[in-house]
Amino acid sequence: MKPSGGWSVAEMNPGLKDQPRPPYHPSQKRPRDAAVLILLDRSGPQTKVLLGQRHSGHVFMPGLHVFPGGKVEAADARAPATGHLPPHVERRLLSDVRRPSSLRARAYALAAIRELAEETGLMLGRKPAHVPAMAGDWKPFAAAGVVPNLDHLFLVCRSITPPGLARRYDTRFFATDLSDVCHRIEGVIHKDAELVELRWTPLGHTDGLHLHQITRLVLQELEARLKSGLERDLPVPFYRPRKGRYHRDEI
Repeated sequence: MKPSGGWSVAEMNPGLKDQPRPPYHPSQKRPRDAAVLILLDRSGPQTKVLLGQRHSGHVFMPGLHVFPGGKVEAADARAPATGHLPPHVERRLLSDVRRPSSLRARAYALAAIRELAEETGLMLGRKPAHVPAMAGDWKPFAAAGVVPNLDHLFLVCRSITPPGLARRYDTRFFATDLSDVCHRIEGVIHKDAELVELRWTPLGHTDGLHLHQITRLVLQELEARLKSGLERDLPVPFYRPRKGRYHRDEI
């Protein structure tokens, strides 16, 4: 970890200083809410994490290995689900946000589950006898007979993309276990998809992968969190840019 001085924006975004600054657009003034799901395989002697390689044609993080995730949609807050977020997870999700509510915390968590399914084909949840109707981007869950489950989602990090990039996000990084996946849609990963490859990577052995600096930091935070106990009520790191540098706070 960097000391209290923080990470510079250039360190967090290699190559940014060599690129022309994109034209300002009002939509980029405030970061969009986003959510990421870190899937863990703890069935063997070494914990593995699921990373996907983004298509090289993407504007945001082209070609990098990332955790599955994306922006929160309005429908996520009211999508059907079983279970509940642990109280301490909901409390930390609502720290330092505008208009905090349980519905908002629910939207972050369900967005992470939906994005995991859209980008990898892996559905987190249960297969009950009765599946409620689902609309829009949630229709594939209904078709598969899956209702997302919130019981085992844990918040491990939050970060805000610095100004000057093509897109900005205020991202919540959740983690859960592979054993909570109950269904897989085949054919989601291919050469023209958002993620062109999936890779189970041993935690602490990512040196050969093309990772954004924030992904490396989240992996470090995750490793420390797993040693302390993923399910425990512990402070959550929050990385945000201040005066041209990235600073680590806690929520």
